Amino acid sequence: MSTKHFTCSIFDMFLGFLVGVVLLLLTVGGATPVIPGFFSLLGLETIGATFTLIIAILSFLASLLFGLCIFKRVWHCCFGKKGGC
Repeated sequence: MSTKHFTCSIFDMFLGFLVGVVLLLLTVGGATPVIPGFFSLLGLETIGATFTLIIAILSFLASLLFGLCIFKRVWHCCFGKKGGC
């Protein structure tokens, strides 16, 4: 195993956060959610409800994880040992 940490740029983390938020809004947001409407258009209402729930949970976890990574990176940058950003 390597001792190096996996590093991402702030852009990568923001992109992951943005994708998580957009998918979450597409599954549960608005008057007619897009993803459940797509599954019902295909005639997969029963399986579509399960897939919609899985997509909503994964997108919530992705936005939470990437949001936390962005917060930690900014916190370390602004209030770390080195001083200002």
